[in-house]
Amino acid sequence: MAYNFRKIVLFFSLTLNVVLLISTATAQTCEGKCGEKLDMCSCQSTCGSLGTCCADLKQFCLDISPHSGSLLGGTDFILLNRVFHQSDTILCRFKATAETEGHVDAGGMGHCISPLLYETGWIPFEVLINGVTKGWGTWLSVHHSKLAPRFKITLGNATQWQYYGTPNTGGTLHITWNSSLIYTDKVNVELWGYNETGEQYSESWTAEWQYLYSVGKAVPNTGAFSFVPNPAADPYWRWEMGSMRVSPSSNTDGRRDVNAVWNGAHALAWHLEQAFRADSARWATAKCLAWDATEERLPDFLSEVPDCPCTLVQARADTGRFHTDYGCDMEKGSKCTYHPGSVHCVRAIQASPKYGAGQQCCYDSTGAQVLTGDSTGGSTPDRGHDWGSPPYEKPPRIPGLSHWKYDVLSFYYCCLWSDNCQYYFKHRPSSDCRTYMPPQAGTVLGDPHFITFDGSTYTFNGRGEYYLLSSPDKGLFVQGRTEAVKLENGTLAQATRLSSVAMRENTSDVIEVRLSASPNTLEVLRNQEVLSFAEQSWMDLQGVFVFSATAENVTVMFPSGAGVEVRSREATMTATVLLPLEFTNHTRGLLGRMNDDPEDDLISSDGQSFDASQSRPEDLFLFGSTWAISNMTSLFTYDSPYLQDAYLSSPKHDPGFVPAFSLPETPGDPLLSDMLKMCFGNGVSFCKYDTLITRSLRMGNATMRAFQSHAALTKDLTPVVSCGFLAAPARGEKEGWVYLEGAELTFSCPRGQVLFGSQQRTCQESGEWSGTDTHCVSDNMQGIILGSVGAITALVTLLAAITFYNRRLKREREEKRNETVTFTL
Repeated sequence: MAYNFRKIVLFFSLTLNVVLLISTATAQTCEGKCGEKLDMCSCQSTCGSLGTCCADLKQFCLDISPHSGSLLGGTDFILLNRVFHQSDTILCRFKATAETEGHVDAGGMGHCISPLLYETGWIPFEVLINGVTKGWGTWLSVHHSKLAPRFKITLGNATQWQYYGTPNTGGTLHITWNSSLIYTDKVNVELWGYNETGEQYSESWTAEWQYLYSVGKAVPNTGAFSFVPNPAADPYWRWEMGSMRVSPSSNTDGRRDVNAVWNGAHALAWHLEQAFRADSARWATAKCLAWDATEERLPDFLSEVPDCPCTLVQARADTGRFHTDYGCDMEKGSKCTYHPGSVHCVRAIQASPKYGAGQQCCYDSTGAQVLTGDSTGGSTPDRGHDWGSPPYEKPPRIPGLSHWKYDVLSFYYCCLWSDNCQYYFKHRPSSDCRTYMPPQAGTVLGDPHFITFDGSTYTFNGRGEYYLLSSPDKGLFVQGRTEAVKLENGTLAQATRLSSVAMRENTSDVIEVRLSASPNTLEVLRNQEVLSFAEQSWMDLQGVFVFSATAENVTVMFPSGAGVEVRSREATMTATVLLPLEFTNHTRGLLGRMNDDPEDDLISSDGQSFDASQSRPEDLFLFGSTWAISNMTSLFTYDSPYLQDAYLSSPKHDPGFVPAFSLPETPGDPLLSDMLKMCFGNGVSFCKYDTLITRSLRMGNATMRAFQSHAALTKDLTPVVSCGFLAAPARGEKEGWVYLEGAELTFSCPRGQVLFGSQQRTCQESGEWSGTDTHCVSDNMQGIILGSVGAITALVTLLAAITFYNRRLKREREEKRNETVTFTL
């Protein structure tokens, strides 16, 4: 009887605990706690697959569509998973400072309008319903020029807009836009102006964005509008750059932060004062000279910006430090308007530390760098980095706009509207590549094989989570997760593959790139939250940039210049880490020690040395296992029961998984013939291993291609010698514009001028030019010089004769004195 009573008590006790647990979970709320993991439930976006979401997650942690738009504001986005009453008032507050009015549509859906933001990246916002905060979310503010064309106004005939008011350029201007972005039948077409005021590089330096006037009111929202502009009245014409805006005509003129679409910054040639149209060259020259005077008193930023890569292949390969300039992109057929003669430009990703300056590097069809000393289309540095730089918000770090103010508008003054480029290039000269040093690359590919930064190769088929790169001195950590390879018949092979890479530099966001459920696609996570690249291919994040133009490729870029490229091919992942030379002797992990010495590449976490070429596969397996991470150091996301069981709750290096260290080539194997045709040259052992272990020619071919891609990358990043720019002699000419080792330059002088110095100079292996400096002098000057040379020669001869005579006379006197002394004695 006592036993049954104890059972009853235990039953009720357990039941009560379960009830308490359920009630506690129900009581826990995501209000004000979005992104957090609570005791009994989660407010993180990855909680869905684990079934741990708090009951009110969707109510307070908002999903929105679209999730991104121009930093100029005006994008209408919907608050998903919420039902509103028609009487509800909605206020959207961004970063606790910028507020916009939302609204409820006829279907009960809530809407917010994005505000003007002088920054890019993820911006936190909160939604107030009837004055009370009831939801939190994040909005992606995007550099306007990086928006897809469908999200902005297009200026018809860009050349006409650029040169309007100059000789032979006028007429009707046209704009088009996506009418579905503006929720109204009638719109106003407005002009807004941008300026930066106050003392440069002081606290008073601020940005100003102002409504000027409308060129069309209550016009039909058909997506097209045309007008013939007149010179603007004072003071409106004093605004020399700005943007067109289309917004609902129901708003008062110039009302800020309303549903709208913009064209982005452009030079306002078409609205400038009548004096510009009367004599545009004279007007622009005065502006150019004023800009020149301003630049003379501003701090020098040129010493802060990095040198450009020497060649186009280097510029495209150094993805950790340089990225394609959207205004001159050979892959998209850009016209390179501001760099004629160039086919492709890149920009330094990071702004300079003190002044927020940028570097732009342009290249011609031969792959040579184009310099302003040779062409108006040459590479130019920028006082304001086009993409802006943290902490943004104030000049000269405002994305796009600061660059336009100080680097583009001045190009119009000096080069496009007048013939005074010499002033522009005096302050924006090309940087050559004499100090540029390409990064070194380490790669993980196939099942999985490693190519270290110093070029050693080996295979490590451990199952678990490991340090690909550990650099505590630089604050950079890159981790890799491997999983067993699944064969086509569903069984698991005795080999692994890379399935995820997670990384962080210092206090940056944690970025994870992993294989997704869809074939050959990658999924990107930021701080355990999945990022969507459906709307934008570039994201400015905290301490890191991420670029993904296709679902198969992701590039991650850190402030140190380190870059991580992740590629998905045939259900396998390839990860390449690029490091600038500042990381020399500061790397450890599976990708080895970077110091140009392959002999000491493989050092275990406890300091034991392994030789990649001499060690047994079993020894290399032991080496790799020492670089397993821990739960404390893990950067990975565990958002599924499988990941939690296989990695979070299991050893970071699976001791029970033993791979096939080698595989025989059996003569009767049906794969053998095709494999031998496919696998040859460098990388052959990797190709054969992956073909045989996976029983798949496709997998072997993917490994071979990945190896060849790495070899091509290494070749592209080979250092080259530059001797630096050489100008033509004054009044003379120069043939040649390449300044790398082996290049030859030929100099000539016009009729009536004679060349002094070397007519031909060659860039030598030492980085110095052969020969002597070249000058052009007139025939008359030649006679004077030759006459002077003759006179100098005669004078030197006379002085030599006098010296010789004096020495002889002195010697004779000494001899005579000696004779006298001898006679006396």
